[in-house]
Amino acid sequence: MSDIDTNRPDWTDAELDLIVADYFAMPALEQAGQPYVKARHRAQLIEKTGRSDGSIEFKHMNISAVLAEIGEPIIRGYRPMANYQGAILDAIERRLVVQPPLWVPAALDQVAAPVTPFLEAAPLLQPPRERPAILERFVRKFDAGARDFRNRELGKAGEEMVFHFERQRLLDEDRPDLARKVRWVAEEDGDGAGHDILSFDREGGERLVEVKTKRGNQTTPFFLTRNEHALSEERTDAFKLMRLYAFAREPRMFELTPPLGEAVRLSTHTYQARFS
Repeated sequence: MSDIDTNRPDWTDAELDLIVADYFAMPALEQAGQPYVKARHRAQLIEKTGRSDGSIEFKHMNISAVLAEIGEPIIRGYRPMANYQGAILDAIERRLVVQPPLWVPAALDQVAAPVTPFLEAAPLLQPPRERPAILERFVRKFDAGARDFRNRELGKAGEEMVFHFERQRLLDEDRPDLARKVRWVAEEDGDGAGHDILSFDREGGERLVEVKTKRGNQTTPFFLTRNEHALSEERTDAFKLMRLYAFAREPRMFELTPPLGEAVRLSTHTYQARFS
């Protein structure tokens, strides 16, 4: 069932364009520091479409489900509801073409240092699932994880946040001597070490911290380089993967430790093309 108004036909393209535009308008207001009331937005859509309040709320949750699949942040209060008509993918695609990624701060360098991310437990590994072919195509086209992987500015801001986090953690543990030794390796020496931050535990043992920063939700996929994976296997005692998410809104973070294959499902995503 694609619509809880059982006596009404499926949403038209015009109606879907209206509700997708409405969904995208709300985080734009949030980023601009302007409060909004979801009920008022639904009331306006009721007037324009003649749909019920429940049907509109359900469709907003459908949009959340699609955006969650591509690692985009979703509106709080509209939990993902995956039972949707295929036409919603086309409507979201039309919107993403003209209004790409949500919740991107204008100046990431102003976000990183002053904010302390909330450290939480890592999510549990779930059984694999197959996406419908139409959704798989959509995800490949609008994969936020791939965009974030290419976004050096976002990655740098996340690294800076973890750098300050590690120093403050050691200060809180009464180890100012170790806090002074924390190094932002990726910034000082460049990429290639297999980790971004050199830090320490309270006893002085090394913490080789690799930072993965995303704008999306807790389980948005991320990319791991061959060098990072190799280091995680060579230095199982010291390697730590810090996963930041919801970065542009309310940064949260969890830590993964080797063997990484027990915490996430690793798959080959790129290929090297050679002539010999």
